[in-house]
Amino acid sequence: MMEMYLISVILGSILIIPFALKTMCPYLWMDILYVGDLLQILVKFVSRKRRRPLFFVLDRFLEQAAAHPEKPFIVFENENYSYTYTDKRSNKTANALQSHPGYKAADTVALFMGNEPAFMFTWLALAKLGSPVALLNHNIRTKSLLHCFNCCKAKVLIAASELKEAVEDVLPSLREQGVTVLLMTKRCDTPGIESFSDRVDEASEDPLPRSLRSHITFKSPAVYIYTSGTTGLPKAAVVNQNRLLTALAVLSSNGVTSSDVIYLNLPLYHTAGFVIGFIGSIETGSTIILKRKFSASQFWDDCRKYSVTVVQYIGEVMRYLCSSPKRENDKDHKVRLAIGNGVRAEVWKEFLQRFGKVQIREFYASTEGNVGFVNYTGKIGAIGRVNFFHQKLFPFTLIKYDTERDEPVRDANGLCVASPKGETGLLVSKITDIAPFVGYAQNEQQTEKKRLRNVLKKGDLYFNSGDLMKIDKENFIYFQDRVGDTFRWKGENVATNEVSDILTMSDCLKEANVYGVQVPGHEGRIGMATVTVKEGAQFDGSRIYLHVANYLPSYARPRFIRIQDAVEVTGTFKQMKVKLVEESFDPGRIHDPLYILDDKEKCYIPMTAQVYSSIVSGNIKL
Repeated sequence: MMEMYLISVILGSILIIPFALKTMCPYLWMDILYVGDLLQILVKFVSRKRRRPLFFVLDRFLEQAAAHPEKPFIVFENENYSYTYTDKRSNKTANALQSHPGYKAADTVALFMGNEPAFMFTWLALAKLGSPVALLNHNIRTKSLLHCFNCCKAKVLIAASELKEAVEDVLPSLREQGVTVLLMTKRCDTPGIESFSDRVDEASEDPLPRSLRSHITFKSPAVYIYTSGTTGLPKAAVVNQNRLLTALAVLSSNGVTSSDVIYLNLPLYHTAGFVIGFIGSIETGSTIILKRKFSASQFWDDCRKYSVTVVQYIGEVMRYLCSSPKRENDKDHKVRLAIGNGVRAEVWKEFLQRFGKVQIREFYASTEGNVGFVNYTGKIGAIGRVNFFHQKLFPFTLIKYDTERDEPVRDANGLCVASPKGETGLLVSKITDIAPFVGYAQNEQQTEKKRLRNVLKKGDLYFNSGDLMKIDKENFIYFQDRVGDTFRWKGENVATNEVSDILTMSDCLKEANVYGVQVPGHEGRIGMATVTVKEGAQFDGSRIYLHVANYLPSYARPRFIRIQDAVEVTGTFKQMKVKLVEESFDPGRIHDPLYILDDKEKCYIPMTAQVYSSIVSGNIKL
């Protein structure tokens, strides 16, 4: 009888344990699975690093091309490009470039191109030649374009045919530097710009010898990806071969397989489009549905047409989809996973309610950063979850930050002060061999600004993310805001100093203080500038509009301009923004002249209370 009782107690306990764990530790099983995934990634990564000859992303692509040669790799505007075609076309591109007298082995090459298959073919070609590639934002022009080109010391520029005018604008400077300029067209009459598509068509499709890239190590630059910073002009983050090899796992670690179809509509010059969409698909052997740009009206029709199973997003993409007109077939699709970052909790909820049971895999990372998080639990609003094993591999902490002084809070010993759970703090991550920080090309000053010393103890070294975070009692981590002089609008980083420089290049403006302000119902912050007018000049809304339209992409143009007699500065001559940000673009709080950019009129026109009310109510979309 006693034995039966004991057996009953033991069986009862065994049955109760899972329920108890689920109640007390509801995320334990997901934590265990996540750690398991991390270990698998580490084992595969270490195994690949031990291979000889050295194994890089290109080698993984060649494996996939050999494994399923006829499988579609890229689908673009109803054209299918198989793994074999992609391999051979990249061979032709590489052979054409190698035979060109303006190219030397291992030269850095700048790629100035939008989303199209030629972008991918060319990058693979350059990888076969052992050349680092600078991924230029195809929206930038003149001063910014030259800066981005020069800071990676590129010797060759390969541009899309539709960007011919943008190249011609900077051609005198490029010719002075002896740069070889190639245009993806079959004919070009502009002196100093050579056609390249015709050379590619005529070139051999024979494979390139491995010896061409024998000089490459894991520390060699693979790509330069540009990120805006407090200097005003974009910085070229160095992504080396080691980091790119690590990035192969980004989709596979989220359950993506070769049977998945990936919808890629984010820019390939950005980390999200290039690393996650393109490089991630090389690892999984998936098919990429490539779009020139995001379109809310075409998004779901494309997903249905191509049987898409995985989509990428940024916060704005999700909001645009939720703002689009509702349809009866909103849930009629095969999308099972959406991976990206920057979606607000309320948009997240609305997306799931409207479009069905799509797994949202929100993550946090930066191009140059050495720490990242993945929300593997699906907790709405969180960017990830703090986990003991993850923190041991990539030590990070949140520290108190003084937003007024724009610097970390330090104690009497000069050390930073850790933020307690539930309070917002600056995310910093320890720089180690496993989590290195490479920095920016030709910009040691900005690289050093990202290094934070004496954080938790004297002599330690951390990466300053520039992002404010918060960790709750359940160990979920939430993004709060960005610090410094960069804000984000339409999924793009906007550097305030760059916009200020452009504004003060105009005929009538003397000083410009640029900042981002929040708009109800919109992600990120939209650009606003407080300016002073030159003595004897008048503010000309039409000329200023033409000026910013010529020099800045649409997302970086200040939507609002406020005119003051003098720009307020601190004792150390830093422009004061806090009060200006608080007053925003509300004409009820601002007595200075206030203007709004009007694209229809191609002019900055006076801002009225009626227009302000329409923006706040959502009747006017920005």
